[in-house]
Amino acid sequence: MDTKINITGILNITPDSFYDGGRFNCNRKWLAQVEKMLSEGVDIIDVGGFSSRPDCGFVNEDEELKRVLPVVIELKQRFPGIKISIDTFRSKVAEECIRAGTTIINDISGGIIDPKLWDVIAENQHVAYILMHGVENAETLHRNIDENADIVTVVKDFFKIKLKQLNDRGIDNQRIILDPGFGFGKTITQNYRLLYYLNTFAEMGTVLVGLSRKSMIWKVLKITPEESLSGTMILNMLALLNGATYLRVHDVAEAVATVRLFKEYNTI
Repeated sequence: MDTKINITGILNITPDSFYDGGRFNCNRKWLAQVEKMLSEGVDIIDVGGFSSRPDCGFVNEDEELKRVLPVVIELKQRFPGIKISIDTFRSKVAEECIRAGTTIINDISGGIIDPKLWDVIAENQHVAYILMHGVENAETLHRNIDENADIVTVVKDFFKIKLKQLNDRGIDNQRIILDPGFGFGKTITQNYRLLYYLNTFAEMGTVLVGLSRKSMIWKVLKITPEESLSGTMILNMLALLNGATYLRVHDVAEAVATVRLFKEYNTI
């Protein structure tokens, strides 16, 4: 199998993320975590300074930038070849981080919250853009989708519209990564339906999945996020079998093992 599978390691520089909030936002603990992920084989470090957890506080732009920019600068100094993604929907944060060496912008809002973000992407031809379905506006962060809606069609139509708009801005599909937005305003059944029909989106472009320790695992199994690693590995394998080529994870070593087994399976 020739397709490159990319493992994106999550680095939340926040006090309130749903799983790792507060673990890496002080005393430079984030540096040890990055070194660990690099040693385990991570491809991309996804730095986030804004928690998108439901009911979280709305951090302002200056605070978000204060959290993430020094991290990007130091990571590029210590590890010149490191590939960094910034999890933001703000044009100013994206612009400053791109200047510091970021090459991927991970936007949970699909350009809805800050339309100027697409201008930044268009002006920086070397930067890739992760287009996620899920966020309706800055106030609620999570859209409420009708539980009876055909979620696959909803997400597919969203991607069609957004891809056309991005292409019209001069941002071609080679620079765009599609993220169905697991856990963002969707029921558990809708999340699993998206996973089952993931190939629908893989036919449209490169697909990233962010399933790591999410409630679609631990609510079904009646466990906690801390106990959800094995469930994450299982769902990541299903995602790979259904066409995903990017895995966004908290646990890099286990994701690397999943990819190795997936590749071995595909040699048959």
